[in-house]
Amino acid sequence: MDSALVVGGTRFIGRHLVEELLAHDYRVTTFNRGKHDDPFADDDRVHHVQGDRTDRKALLTAKREVEPDVVFDCVAYKPREVEHAIDIFGGVDAYVYVSSGAAYADEDVPKREDETTLESCTAEQATDDSMETYGPRKAAGDRIVFQAAERGVNAMSVRPPVVYGPHDYTERLAYWVHRVAEHDEVVVPGDGTNLWQRVYVEDVARGLRLVAEEGEPGEAYNVGDRNAVSLDRMLDLIADALGTDVERVYTSPREVDIVDLDLEGFPLYRDYPHLLDTSKVEELGYESTPVEEAMAETVDAHREHGRTGEEEGPDREDEERLLDVLGTV
Repeated sequence: MDSALVVGGTRFIGRHLVEELLAHDYRVTTFNRGKHDDPFADDDRVHHVQGDRTDRKALLTAKREVEPDVVFDCVAYKPREVEHAIDIFGGVDAYVYVSSGAAYADEDVPKREDETTLESCTAEQATDDSMETYGPRKAAGDRIVFQAAERGVNAMSVRPPVVYGPHDYTERLAYWVHRVAEHDEVVVPGDGTNLWQRVYVEDVARGLRLVAEEGEPGEAYNVGDRNAVSLDRMLDLIADALGTDVERVYTSPREVDIVDLDLEGFPLYRDYPHLLDTSKVEELGYESTPVEEAMAETVDAHREHGRTGEEEGPDREDEERLLDVLGTV
């Protein structure tokens, strides 16, 4: 495979994927609406086709102009978008759909590709845009990939958990970086032991390429950090990267309720463990970046670009009120 079309390719996962493909001598074309700054605008190695991926004619134009060997679908959020893409690119050597660990319905620990039940998706959910239906929509896309493979399409799926790293516009991890860097005390939801596996964005990009090159049609592959860390351990890694210490105050649901907060309002908090088995993709040659290295790179990038994540969690003023309450208990 020499020619790759990346549907998306400018913001986060797609941006790192383009860099990964260039490093492995692919001819790369990005296909997107052009609504975000293009980091490859001045890179003559990257061709760009502008268009809306929900427009079948635009997808057909991209196909005819590029004739890619492999298609990476980074921004398919509804089942019909996956259907249209597979219909148009069904003859490529590999179609790789970026799904999500949120596609899993059962709370297995860990969640395995061929064992853990996927979310169901109603017709109403399939056309919805809310986060509540994100998992069901991603799972519906997976099923379309599997059905296409049964018809002979070389289609595969990749399921990451929460993705972090440079250029993460969600700023979920930036919230914690900012708290550790700027405040003497950090409010921690629960007891700090909650486990929500994450994955470094460069590893997602590498996993996508490996699945395209080595994966089996009709298969899904989890990608994630091999060393999944608790929220407490994540704070330690952030503090290490910043060269500081972190004082933390743990809270219960009853305590945060006193100041009208809830544990779920804190970024990257999840009551029940979310852990993906990555042994299947490792058989293709996947290795995750050591979490200490990945976190250090992420912390540096967030600080360099001024990402604070302040909109992603409780206001510091509310946290200060909570700290005052806890100080009197």
